[in-house]
Amino acid sequence: MANTQGTPIWYELITGNADDAERFYGHVLGWRFSRPRSSMERDYRIAETGGTGVAGIMQCPAGMEMPTRWFVYFGVDDVDRTADEASLAGATIHVPPTDIPGVGRFAFLADPQGQMAYIMRGFDEAPSRAFVCGARAPQGHAVWNELSTPAPEASIAFYGRILGLRAEGSMPMGDLGEYRFLQAGSDGIGAVMGEVPNGQPGWQVYFSVDDIDAAKARLETAGGKSLQGPDEIPGEAFALVAEDDRGTRFGLVGPRRANSAAGL
Repeated sequence: MANTQGTPIWYELITGNADDAERFYGHVLGWRFSRPRSSMERDYRIAETGGTGVAGIMQCPAGMEMPTRWFVYFGVDDVDRTADEASLAGATIHVPPTDIPGVGRFAFLADPQGQMAYIMRGFDEAPSRAFVCGARAPQGHAVWNELSTPAPEASIAFYGRILGLRAEGSMPMGDLGEYRFLQAGSDGIGAVMGEVPNGQPGWQVYFSVDDIDAAKARLETAGGKSLQGPDEIPGEAFALVAEDDRGTRFGLVGPRRANSAAGL
């Protein structure tokens, strides 16, 4: 895919009940779903918004040990070279470079602090639109990627080495340290911070919504929980940290509109 090295190009939810996840995220984010032919005999659904594929939901296969959470796929120019570089930098390669027929080549790794992510090169040269930079992205696209880690500086060095991500600018968080902003090329893709009380280490994805209050209402109607926010952020937007109806964490970002309605 023709994306800048280090840009998130796909998102994937591993879950114990894909049917429930499809209903939940369809209600909260307005996603529509399809099933690809190249699903490698697994229960895999493609989430679409505005006709664009933005994420996948995968039923965790029986007997497979996988955490139920959202994962980020980072685009790279060469999966094999990046996996080798990650291994030399202290990562654990859980799935070595592997082809998905008709889709791309990927690897699955845990960084030196144990936080998991995918690296991928799509076979299609068209750019991915799963991630859209900016808080005012169309509803259903990912707009922010937040890494919580016990060693922020070491994590920044690791992802800088293998993905070319750069830390530019920060926001003080008091006793919690600095919230360090990450750049992939000219795009701000997210941030790195230390571990927070009652938080969850690892990468957390935030999806765009048209109205943060209406989305919060849909979230709660669907059985999810609001854990923090909505909190105002730069760009006249608000961010909300949430859990879905099975306890998987994610975030929402969007404006606050007058006379919000709970429906899409």
